[in-house]
Amino acid sequence: MNIIELENVEKEYAQRKAVSGISLSIKEGEVFGILGPNGAGKTTTLLMLSAQLQPTSGVVWFDQVDLTKNMKKVKSFVGVVPQDIALYSELSGFDNLFFFGSLYGIKRKELKKRVHSLLDLTGLSDRASEPISQYSGGMKRRINIAAALLHDPKVVLMDEPTVGIDPQSRIKIYELIEMLKKEGKTVIYTTHYMEEATSLCDRVAIIDHGKLLMLDKVADLIDTVSAGIVEFQLRSRDQLEPAVHYISTLPFVKEVETSELKVMVVVTTNIQEAIGTLMNGLQANSIVIDDLMIMPPNLETVFLRLTGKALRE
Repeated sequence: MNIIELENVEKEYAQRKAVSGISLSIKEGEVFGILGPNGAGKTTTLLMLSAQLQPTSGVVWFDQVDLTKNMKKVKSFVGVVPQDIALYSELSGFDNLFFFGSLYGIKRKELKKRVHSLLDLTGLSDRASEPISQYSGGMKRRINIAAALLHDPKVVLMDEPTVGIDPQSRIKIYELIEMLKKEGKTVIYTTHYMEEATSLCDRVAIIDHGKLLMLDKVADLIDTVSAGIVEFQLRSRDQLEPAVHYISTLPFVKEVETSELKVMVVVTTNIQEAIGTLMNGLQANSIVIDDLMIMPPNLETVFLRLTGKALRE
């Protein structure tokens, strides 16, 4: 069952489209990853999903409720974990959670029990009475997640929650995500770390320039690059056509893509073996190349192929 559906959603700022016609569905109980370079439209999409921003056009459905007409209702079952720590640094971990929990109208006795449970869950019970200004970066990230879970939301939006934190806190956050999934909650997760998306996410959407480029299970995304990609630069433009013609005749070549003098070859056999045959053949045809790059079959290679840029660009 789909808990979230976007139908041709667009967001425009001063005649610039930050999100351009995105349509997708997110299943109840899945961990859904969003990947994209800086400026791709990830944050704008999250702001619309969390009912903090109205789309310029299109519809966002939450559990069959039209977000554009019921923003207050939608906010009640969405928990948001922003990149920035959205808590009061002078207050203790307990007091922060108790204060924000009271804003949801949770009864005092129930709220106190809920706060203690979340502090235990995030591994912060022994630091509950300390002001969060004394917390490490990883601890602040964890208390930020606890705050997002106070009202027991159906959907949790996490915007790069593991950036710049210690390994212990990163592992704890991974465990929290697994726990949320076991509880049947839906997690929408943006990350700069490909290994996170590969290990945590059931499906991943890759976006750039506000457009959805591809959405699938991680394994199926990786299958699109078969055994990997060989990329190189030609010395001269007059060699482009004969190079592409020769490469296309090779039995292990799945696809050939070009951009200016750059040639990208998707291969279906062992990539090291493919390079040997490919280079020998190009040399035999007097085709000179530069800047050879080997990209193994993984999510980063898929991302580079679709966007032409590294995630941190």
